[in-house]
Amino acid sequence: MKYVSRLALMGSMASAILLGACSSTPVAPPAVASAPAPKAQPATAPSVSPQVATPAPVSKAELAAYLDPANPLSKDKSVFFDFDQYVVKPEGQRILELHGKYLASHAAVKIKVEGNADEQGGAEYNLALGQKRADAVVKVLKVFGVSDTQMEAVSFGKEKPKAVGHDEQSRAQNRRVDLDYPNK
Repeated sequence: MKYVSRLALMGSMASAILLGACSSTPVAPPAVASAPAPKAQPATAPSVSPQVATPAPVSKAELAAYLDPANPLSKDKSVFFDFDQYVVKPEGQRILELHGKYLASHAAVKIKVEGNADEQGGAEYNLALGQKRADAVVKVLKVFGVSDTQMEAVSFGKEKPKAVGHDEQSRAQNRRVDLDYPNK
């Protein structure tokens, strides 16, 4: 009978051990007062944990103000004139002041000052009128400190119309001087 009770005791202990091994609660290992130094493990490849690459800060190459679509230098590049006139009007003065101050502070930037005329009049007359308009704009830009070496005044006469109509509104768009900056 002692044999049977020992078998029963061993069976219940085995069951307890098996149930304990299946337990979902981790069992902490017993604390050891002085643990022996761990044995050297054979060399293995170091474990590599995946790392998320952080993007390097993007350095913005400074965009020239006259190329920036949000900048007034890019938007307002034309000065308009009255019929058969080459006197810069007050609204043109404001535009030229903006460009003049920019160009004076950026001496390496060069522009073409392009004079234009409407379709009325002969080709020679319109070329001369376009040149007078371009020269008038150059004089105003010089007041703001733009050097002669930064500007080239040319005339297209009636050869580069902005508007193609034959009415006064279209002609008014063609009586202008355009400030042509480099594309880079």
